[in-house]
Parts: sequence; structure tokens; C-alpha cells
Amino acid sequence: VEGCAPRFFAEWISTFRKKHPNVQYNLWNGNTDDVNSRVTKGLCEVAMITAPYNTEEFHVLEVYEEPWVAMIPEDHPLALEQKETIRMEELLPYELIIPSRESRLQEINSWFGEGEKPIVRCRIAHMLNAYELTKRGVGITIYPAAAADLAEHSGICIRKITEPKVMASYVLIRNRSRALSRVAQEFFNYVEERTAANLVQK
Repeated sequence: VEGCAPRFFAEWISTFRKKHPNVQYNLWNGNTDDVNSRVTKGLCEVAMITAPYNTEEFHVLEVYEEPWVAMIPEDHPLALEQKETIRMEELLPYELIIPSRESRLQEINSWFGEGEKPIVRCRIAHMLNAYELTKRGVGITIYPAAAADLAEHSGICIRKITEPKVMASYVLIRNRSRALSRVAQEFFNYVEERTAANLVQK
């Protein structure tokens, strides 16, 4: 998936290749539902997705967590307020752009008060689409905080969502019913060791 996944995979591959310089990589991006399908069908061995996920079907390794943010066009009334956070109820009157995953719509709906339903104008599978649509005033995008890197100095205002406090959890998965190739298993083990070491350091 997008969000912080490209950064993590680039970091893992750049260090893994020092020990295994001849490994070739085939990277593919999609939303979590697409990625789940590819791992289930054996089209992809190791993948990063965001929660929720199926622990019966996949072996799961938790790797990262970050807050959700609102990406707001710079000339929007909410962007003119001098603050760093935003409450979901403040977004209720405005058109929203959200990730395309079906379970994500249900999740975001649950962040609003009982009986309140947001205006979802567009659902997107890629962060660049969210950036371009937001920049042109189509709506306010709800996305994990990694989107702020793309929006930096771009005329888009970023507000961390604090009420409710919501987090995006990233996990590395592999299919429980399929054995990994030797190289993929080495890579998965390598990420698992790095993740464990980072947790100890914290």
C-alpha cells in the first residue's frame, strides 16, 4: 500500500541488498484489498498493508503506526485557522476524499457521531490522486500522515485528526498456507529482526 510503505520498503531493500546483492525485486502498489488478493493468490509473497487484516489467512508482523490527517486546500476556511489539529465533527459539512478500500469507508463513518454521516465525494486508491484533487479544491482528503510528505510546501494544509484519536497501523503479511521462496523468507526474517530491534531501542 501507499502511505509510509514505499519509504519502509526502500529502507529495507537498500540494507538487505548489502548482504544479498544479487536479489531482484518486483514491487507492486495497490490498495489493501488488492494487495490481500494478490498475496492470497500467490501473486505476491510478502506485502505491507494497513489494518484491519485477516490473521487466520495471513502471518502478520506489525511494523509501524501513524496518525490520520486531514489534507485541506490552502484557501479553504478550515485551512485559514491557526491550529495544528482538527476534530472530525468540523469536517462534517464538507465534501471528503477518502481511501477506496470498502472497510475504510465504514471505519471513517464510525469516527463521526451517532446518526451523522460525512459527505464522501470521491474514493481514491493512490496518494498522488488525493494530493491533486485536494490541491484543486475537490474536497478535503482523509489519509494517513505519510501524505504530509507529498503535500509539504504545496499549497495544502495538513491537520492531525485528534477527536477521535485515530491511527493507521501498518503490517507486513505473508500467506499462511503457502511456503515462501528462500529469498522471500530471508527478507521477511530480516524485517522481523529489524522491527524487533527497533522496538527494544524504543
